[in-house]
Amino acid sequence: MADTFTKQQRSKIMAAVRSTNNKLTEERLVRIFRTHRITGWRRHLPLVGKPDFTFSRQRVVVFVDGCFWHGCEEHLRLPRSNREYWYKKISRNLIRDRITVQKLKKQGWKVLRIWEHDLKYEPRVARKVIRILNHQQRHGKAA
Repeated sequence: MADTFTKQQRSKIMAAVRSTNNKLTEERLVRIFRTHRITGWRRHLPLVGKPDFTFSRQRVVVFVDGCFWHGCEEHLRLPRSNREYWYKKISRNLIRDRITVQKLKKQGWKVLRIWEHDLKYEPRVARKVIRILNHQQRHGKAA
């Protein structure tokens, strides 16, 4: 099916889409944190890459990556129309993600990226976060 908008109109529409406050994934992770009594986190602190959650004391940042926007190899299904655009868009997202991780690590942060599809395995996600927080607590800022 062809796009009903011109390239300029589509570009304007897509530019208006914001990446903050992804309610579904972020709220699911909040629920996991609360259920497993994981405390000390803050949301959307102004750091490089705008992490979804920050544990300042342990110097840990958490990103919840949507399978579509971050190119999950298991679940990514490109739209049938305008495939080249979407391929380039998601490729740019992946590059930006790598650069963000590098910058945060240089600043002494431990970076944890959690896939949207992993949120259905709540105990596993909680164990992973707790393990990293405990490791950072014991071994200092840079791990």
